[in-house]
Amino acid sequence: MKTTVLINATIYTGKEEIESGFIRYGRTILAIGETKDFEEKEEDTIVDVSGKIIVPGFIDVHSHGGYSWDSMDGNAEEINQMVHKMQKEGITSYFATTMTQSYENIEQAMVAIKKAAEVNPVIQGIHLEGPFVSVVFKGAQPEEYIEIPDVEMMRKWNDLSGGRIRLVTYAPETSDATAFEKYCIDNNIVLSVGHSNATRAQLMDSKASHITHLYNAQRGLHHREPGVTGHAFLAKLYSEMIVDGYHIAPDMVNIAYQILGADHIELITDSMRAKGMPDGESELGGQKVLVKDKQARLVDGTLAGSVLEFQDAFKNMMAFTDCGIADAVKMSSVNQAKEFGLTKKGTLEIGKDADMVLFSQELDLEGTISFGEIIK
Repeated sequence: MKTTVLINATIYTGKEEIESGFIRYGRTILAIGETKDFEEKEEDTIVDVSGKIIVPGFIDVHSHGGYSWDSMDGNAEEINQMVHKMQKEGITSYFATTMTQSYENIEQAMVAIKKAAEVNPVIQGIHLEGPFVSVVFKGAQPEEYIEIPDVEMMRKWNDLSGGRIRLVTYAPETSDATAFEKYCIDNNIVLSVGHSNATRAQLMDSKASHITHLYNAQRGLHHREPGVTGHAFLAKLYSEMIVDGYHIAPDMVNIAYQILGADHIELITDSMRAKGMPDGESELGGQKVLVKDKQARLVDGTLAGSVLEFQDAFKNMMAFTDCGIADAVKMSSVNQAKEFGLTKKGTLEIGKDADMVLFSQELDLEGTISFGEIIK
């Protein structure tokens, strides 16, 4: 078996920093350590990457689309092309994300994502964002398709997906969600509060352990009611953040980082089909979207997902908080793998998938390796 060895890199494994390290890999990681301890084997192809930084591949658990495509389009071939483009951002594990739409459209999306995932292991799951959300904080979710949490809908969609739903965004305050929550927990689906007007007291009674795009489309922090944001802070829940500088002001990103710490934040893109495309008119969930100056908005001005690329979220997090690369790695890879039980992902260790991102010293992305293959 032919193997590749990268030598003389600064490696952030997700657990430690190796200042001058090597990593040997095929489809999985075969060895890792300090370059001074490296012993060449006959099957090795050695690549000197002096001055480069290597981090674990990024895990995006909330992204609708990009590069003209969307997970809701119901086309498996296009979903795979979309995911391939996203790998160039350093994304090596992906949760295809749906949105509030008709029952039939979501059903079609489940079938297409299942078909795509059967041939594309980068797709590690599905994030069902809606339709079980609140009208009060619908954001860019079409109101006419909003439903209360429904076990039978959830069961049918999960069955159609081949059991691939790993995360569901819902508003627990809209009904008695006890049976819905039980089904999700029993089926290894993480419950995430999002597009929700829930109070802290209501959330204390829920089984949710995750927050969808912290600060955005939720009851915010108030001195007489902590709301969804305050509950995330107090309960130290895994909290997604769209760190593009538009969805959340940089100072507010820093506040969340100071309170939650690197162990409870998950960077996401929440990208829509306009990512990677020229400014102009686009679409999200059948709604007209206008894209200008790296912002995607509905006609009424509501932010409609993002056009954020993951490597920019990674760099922005460090710029907004002064955190180091090791903490950024936790928020881009380690936490997601831990929360969702992605045992072959998240850190650079022997036996794990050879998923990694190469950066220059200036943190310009120079390459993505996914399952040991260089993404071109």
